[in-house]
Amino acid sequence: MRLGLNIGFVFGGDDHLDHLRLVKEAEALGFSVTWAAEAYGSDAATLLSWIAAQTTTIDVGAAVFQIPARTPAMTAMTAATLDRLSNGRFRLGLGVSGPQVSEGWHGVRFSQPLLRTREYVDIVNAALRRETVAYQGKYFTLPLPDGPGKALKLTVRPIRDHVPVYLAAVGPKNLELAGEIADGWLGILNDPGFLGEQLTHITTGRAVRQQDLDGFDVVVTTPLMTGDDVHAAADPVRGYAALYIGGMGSREKNFYNDLAVRMGYADEAKEIQDLYLDKKHREAMAAVPFGLLDGISLLGGKERMAEKLTAYAEAGATTVALTPFASTVEQRIADLRVAAEALELSGVGH
Repeated sequence: MRLGLNIGFVFGGDDHLDHLRLVKEAEALGFSVTWAAEAYGSDAATLLSWIAAQTTTIDVGAAVFQIPARTPAMTAMTAATLDRLSNGRFRLGLGVSGPQVSEGWHGVRFSQPLLRTREYVDIVNAALRRETVAYQGKYFTLPLPDGPGKALKLTVRPIRDHVPVYLAAVGPKNLELAGEIADGWLGILNDPGFLGEQLTHITTGRAVRQQDLDGFDVVVTTPLMTGDDVHAAADPVRGYAALYIGGMGSREKNFYNDLAVRMGYADEAKEIQDLYLDKKHREAMAAVPFGLLDGISLLGGKERMAEKLTAYAEAGATTVALTPFASTVEQRIADLRVAAEALELSGVGH
């Protein structure tokens, strides 16, 4: 199992410089990859390009490029360019986002996301293989049949023969799809005690292509916070958990709330969502149970973290992508060092 770093977004000020300091520290500690995200603020591609230009060994990954934000051809162009500029260090994470962002920000209907993802990945992979791309699907047709367009081939060659594709997936059917068409899975709100259930769906997808989980990268995105008092260490994670469980979507459709229900927190998930959507954010944060926070996070000291990392490895995780939650960049760097020591102590790293 390897460690990764999730730097999230750029919000403004000098936080991009803080991100770079964290990435350089992670690289020095031997982390395998750093991931950048996008929602409706900073984009991932620009940030990853800037990071790649100032690092040499750590991989740079999109977690994720939003499928409704780009045509598959544009994603293939960006992936090939980033792979070449980084000397073969790019990982392509994809996700359909959610109805509010897809339809409210990008103007793309959130319909049949599984089929749209399948078609999208088909085209991206064909383009990255530098095939002449012709495709007829329900959502994508290349070239258009009633105009002057013709099938084209990507003119820039990626460094590697295959740029690894990851899917961000939460629901069972999307997990199966990740196993079938991707090289890795980008998970979120991952508790080692529930990871096995999620991997059964991925395994079902792998079986479609007559493969097992060998070589498939199971990435669990994990908040990181050190401290002798684990309850106090969990408190900074409350806002993150409440946002996803309570605010990422509507009452009718919130994939993360559904995930919390499947994890055994049905009553708590409903309360968190009701409070959050009523704009009682502090109350929603307080309603997140410590057990859930502890389950999805790396909290405490080195020894406790080593036990948790062992649990992740035994459950099937191959990469633990850490999101430091300390308030200062200096403390976040210190926490990364503790996590690296914990991995060494656990004996499950490689």
